[in-house]
Amino acid sequence: MDTIIKNYIYIITLLILPLSVFASAGWSEYSHIEELTPTSHGRFLVKLKDAKNPSGCKQEDMYYLNYDFSGSEQMFRTLLEAVSSDKMVRVYATGRCELNGYSEISSVTITP
Repeated sequence: MDTIIKNYIYIITLLILPLSVFASAGWSEYSHIEELTPTSHGRFLVKLKDAKNPSGCKQEDMYYLNYDFSGSEQMFRTLLEAVSSDKMVRVYATGRCELNGYSEISSVTITP
């Protein structure tokens, strides 16, 4: 009986904890941008081609950043420059996953 109760508590705990608890932070691999999407939902989305995502979020190639994040405009411009010049980028995944399984980012680098 105690084992059954412990198992229920374990399952309930897993369901209650946010997904970001299970994710990791770190840099993606350098990759070309497949898609860059500004949205009216308070954030932009970026899809990288074949880049390893360190976060472990469900959507391995999709990242997002809210417009109200400090530096988001500069990061969007950097990503836009990479698209227009066909340069490679990498992004820093914070380890936070949103409901669609996209990884939140906090930094962007571009190859020279």
